[in-house]
Amino acid sequence: MIFASDNWAAVHPKIADNVSRHSTGYAPAYGNSDFDKSIEAKFAEIFECELSVYFVATGTAANSLSIAATNKPGGITFCHSAAHVAEDECGAVEYLTGGSRLHLVPGVHGKMDLALLEKAIAKNPAAFVHGGQPMGITITQATEAGTIHSLDEISAISAIAKANDLPLHMDGARFANALVRLGCTPAEMTWKQGVDILSFGATKNGCWCAEAIVIFEKKLDAQMPFLRKRAAQLFSKSRFISAQFEAYFEDGLWLETARHSNAMAVRLAKIISASDSARLAWQPQANEVFAILKTATCEKLRKAGAVFYDWHAPTDGSATVASDETMVRMVTSFATTAQDVEDFGNLIA
Repeated sequence: MIFASDNWAAVHPKIADNVSRHSTGYAPAYGNSDFDKSIEAKFAEIFECELSVYFVATGTAANSLSIAATNKPGGITFCHSAAHVAEDECGAVEYLTGGSRLHLVPGVHGKMDLALLEKAIAKNPAAFVHGGQPMGITITQATEAGTIHSLDEISAISAIAKANDLPLHMDGARFANALVRLGCTPAEMTWKQGVDILSFGATKNGCWCAEAIVIFEKKLDAQMPFLRKRAAQLFSKSRFISAQFEAYFEDGLWLETARHSNAMAVRLAKIISASDSARLAWQPQANEVFAILKTATCEKLRKAGAVFYDWHAPTDGSATVASDETMVRMVTSFATTAQDVEDFGNLIA
């Protein structure tokens, strides 16, 4: 009953087997092999456009380098107040941009309030040298609250970005989970809505170490090879990242694993909703379930072997946590089984 994080899950067997299949022989290094280039072409096929792809090791690297590609002196990037880049990346954005800032914009369920976003941009005019220059907007899909930006919501944020001549970045650590929930194509969830650069995550969805920066807007591409190299993110044996992506995309495996983890989250949410000692903080939309449990129930579940994280109560008024209660986050993955969920249900009942 491991619901701590999809990062805890192992590697999907098909992906592990494919890495082993590519583990002999020789291939040009640093992404210059024909195999590496074929995977870049696969990304272009999936997204239905010309693009550039840069493999990196972690989501933090993908996010930080994507934002670094938009960097300006005194730069300001606008993000949700609970965004991963703001709360969980140890200042990596500021470090890899040489001192740019994140401007935090509040909003319910992990989504920026668009009126507040426009107000924040207006309060930081590019010509005001004492304030700094707006340099971009970043959104998370799925959000840190486990919710999903609809296509219309992405388009609305993009419209604000374009009106202010700002590039739009998407943190897609759980990209596939959002995609299958929306039932759209990768193109429809990104560049067709005005996304300029994407952190494409696969590690949480069955890979071992496979993240990519996908650039749709060519003017953001020029410095990325140097940014990635300087940040120590240029793999010499990049074919082993390509091997993961090859298996990940083969026969729609990446969508299958995402559908499974989302389905397990739905089952888990139904169990919590039916319990007398727990309730949902809000309805999950991807593979993260946020719930409010009696603190005594949390202790009982953990003693019985359930693993999940305590979570900070939201400050946006979307959920209220009493003094004898604890808010928790539970995450499902491709490796979560129906039996795991059933066993949890038996405990909480």
